[in-house]
Amino acid sequence: MSGGEQQMLAMGRALMSRPKVLLMDEPSMGLSPIMVDKIFEVVRDVHAQGVTILLVEQNASRALEIADRGYVMESGLISMSGDAKVMLDDPKVRAAYGRVALRAQ
Repeated sequence: MSGGEQQMLAMGRALMSRPKVLLMDEPSMGLSPIMVDKIFEVVRDVHAQGVTILLVEQNASRALEIADRGYVMESGLISMSGDAKVMLDDPKVRAAYGRVALRAQ
């Protein structure tokens, strides 16, 4: 199975138990851009069905685009937090993740 297929299978198995909260650690890591799009589409759909999602993701731009709130951790400590859409344009967040990681809105 490809990496994307493995991620989808893992998400499907997790959703079979009808969780109230779903914890996801780097679901886009190592995937092709097309599969990254699909993973984030599924995350949006699952959230729209009422499941709370805690997403740990280094793809800050994609994560903040779909999140309600965002947190930046440095050395295991939360250094910034707030509304995800606001954080997407925050200069401090841009500095933490670099210009390449966050697209201009």
